[in-house]
Amino acid sequence: MRAPSIHNTQPWSWRVQPGRIMLFADDGRRLVATDPDGRDLMVSCGAALQHLRVALAGVGAATTTLRLPDPERRDHLATVRICDGLPSHADSSLFAQLDRRRSDRRPYASGAPDAVVDGLRARAGAYGAGLVRVEGAARSRLVQALDDATAGQPHRPGYLAELLAWTHRYSGARDGIPRQSVPAAGVQGDGAHLHRFPAGTMPHHAALGPDAGTLLVVTTPADTPQDRLRAGEAVGSVLLAATAAGYATCPLSQALELSATRTRVRNEAGGVEYPQLVLRIGRTFGHSGPVPETPRRALSAVLR
Repeated sequence: MRAPSIHNTQPWSWRVQPGRIMLFADDGRRLVATDPDGRDLMVSCGAALQHLRVALAGVGAATTTLRLPDPERRDHLATVRICDGLPSHADSSLFAQLDRRRSDRRPYASGAPDAVVDGLRARAGAYGAGLVRVEGAARSRLVQALDDATAGQPHRPGYLAELLAWTHRYSGARDGIPRQSVPAAGVQGDGAHLHRFPAGTMPHHAALGPDAGTLLVVTTPADTPQDRLRAGEAVGSVLLAATAAGYATCPLSQALELSATRTRVRNEAGGVEYPQLVLRIGRTFGHSGPVPETPRRALSAVLR
């Protein structure tokens, strides 16, 4: 229930049966204008799948996972079975982070050192995904691609209506991005990609300079539905591990939602594998304060 998702849409549902839990995509929650090819939905569901295994490992249950088990049911994304044995330590060690992880959209004062990035890369590699650190001139070009996507998306038919719908939810809504989770209007020098959502009420302290967070691109060898699902699993693991290490994190999907900027992201990440998501990781400015918890749907709403 705590997994990250595009615009906090939580586009998944579950069926619980003896000895197994089945994950389904909730296509009614796909953002048709923002996410025309369903990439964000699959990555979001992959993160939820990874969080499920962490939750089970945290209570001592070992699991096996069958991805896309039914070719006749494209919405049936995975089946997780309880099995004999001890749970994965890599999963159980992240259990305490499930309730701590937040998407922190404020500027960061600094990035992550190589040792931390190497550990996160190993986490992603366990799911068959790559994690490419983009630095120097390539980082500047990647930031420009993110900014261009942020500027270009509002011209897409239906995009602004979706953005408004998911950032101005009705009272008592259990999804979407509330204003208290979005930074207030930025200062001069902020990148446009830091302000994808309408200005919120969260204060931030960026007077010392522009965002200095580390930018990481999650990549896969191909661009199939299973690759996107595995990328989401890698994202879930990387975000939880970064939280455990004391770093703030924020997924950045906008440049992957337009074909032109997606090609540019691929070039800056080496030009070989397929980019699935950009992650921003770093230390926040001093006295920034905690990020509030975003709402979550009722359990009864996601159980089939």
